[in-house]
Amino acid sequence: MSEYWCELVWTRTGIERDVVLSIADGRITSVTPDRPVPAGASVLPGLTLPGLANAHSHAFHRALRGRTQSGTGTFWTWRDQMYQAAGRLDPDTYLALARAVYAEMALAGITSVGEFHYLHHGPDGTPYDDPNAMGHALIEAARQAGVRLTLLDTCYLHGGLTADGHQPLAGVQRRFGDGGSDGWYERWSALRGDANTRIGAAIHSVRAFAKEDDYAGWAARTEGVPVHVHLSEQPAENAACVAHYGLTPTALLDAHGFWSPNATAVHATHLTDADIAALARSGAGVCFCPTTERDLADGIGPAGDLVRAGVPLSLGSDSQAVIDLFEEARAVELDERLRTGRRGHFTSAALLAYATTVGHRALGWPDAGRIEAGALADLTTIGLDSVRLAGTMPRLAGEGAVFAAAAGDVTHVLVDGRVVVRDGVHQLVEAVPQALTTAIHDLFR
Repeated sequence: MSEYWCELVWTRTGIERDVVLSIADGRITSVTPDRPVPAGASVLPGLTLPGLANAHSHAFHRALRGRTQSGTGTFWTWRDQMYQAAGRLDPDTYLALARAVYAEMALAGITSVGEFHYLHHGPDGTPYDDPNAMGHALIEAARQAGVRLTLLDTCYLHGGLTADGHQPLAGVQRRFGDGGSDGWYERWSALRGDANTRIGAAIHSVRAFAKEDDYAGWAARTEGVPVHVHLSEQPAENAACVAHYGLTPTALLDAHGFWSPNATAVHATHLTDADIAALARSGAGVCFCPTTERDLADGIGPAGDLVRAGVPLSLGSDSQAVIDLFEEARAVELDERLRTGRRGHFTSAALLAYATTVGHRALGWPDAGRIEAGALADLTTIGLDSVRLAGTMPRLAGEGAVFAAAAGDVTHVLVDGRVVVRDGVHQLVEAVPQALTTAIHDLFR
């Protein structure tokens, strides 16, 4: 058993002071506030939170940071640049890049990540000797970086959708496909993880999966695991779906029984009132990725309308424009202010829950994301002595974290009771900035 004395702890009932956390076998065994520092306990100054959950990630997009920011364009021109990076990776280079990216996430306080994975085969679509070599590289990368992983292995069968129907995979898209939903299921069924891995599933989008690919069969095969889908990220996606099917993407998926409490819609930026009602009725969640959605000019999603309807929100870093769950959390409130012209839509407690409890649940880790006896010992501590947080009042530390903290304020991270970050230094991956530099330069060489 190990003990930690925490200056401040955020719990579901508020901020507790002078807290002793006892940890055994990877779980919190007791939470005792108003205690002096016990002999032999490790001291965590600042505010300790449950580990953060990054519910939507494309690890390889990290290589694009700064490379796609010049000039003008739209989501679709950005996608062309993204495909160039997607065509260069192999299992070895993906392992090196993803390990560094997941280490960057750990340094930002993220203890669980949902990897929306569709780079399955070689650049021309030829499977590797191990058809899941790329997925296994991601699992190994997360293991080496010390974070939990939910591998959302993605079914991606078509290259696009127009009013006339679905288009074939072309160019680098060929490495995404498995020939059909049966081929995807055969490969997906062979995936193997470890104790800190969940195997989930995803449909890339209604652009990449057709009615004829058998939504009902796909749902039956993936029952009981986390399932995610890109949804209504762009108006053009909605328009094409309505033109071809006479239904919005949400309504199409609803008609085929996709939505359930295990399902998460990623982005959900352009929804109708009927779409929101369908998501709420099913118990499905929505993952917002505000830093990516604004970087790609996608738009501002209807966060307030979704929450009022009872739809749970989680958060993701998506394209890795930045990796900072504090920024994602406050953006939900700040973007809603821009959308409505009013302040004060979400409490800091709600925003922290989106970044922790709700996100872990969306990734299949319901025992994570809270600091209480029996929960997984995944913890993130932020210092309150940086220029951003200096002067924070203890009782308002949650507000300070949400509205002022940055990834660089993270000092300590525990995953499964094991120290992954100590005093802002990753304990498992040496020199993370250099690891990122090397991996990205090797990719574009």
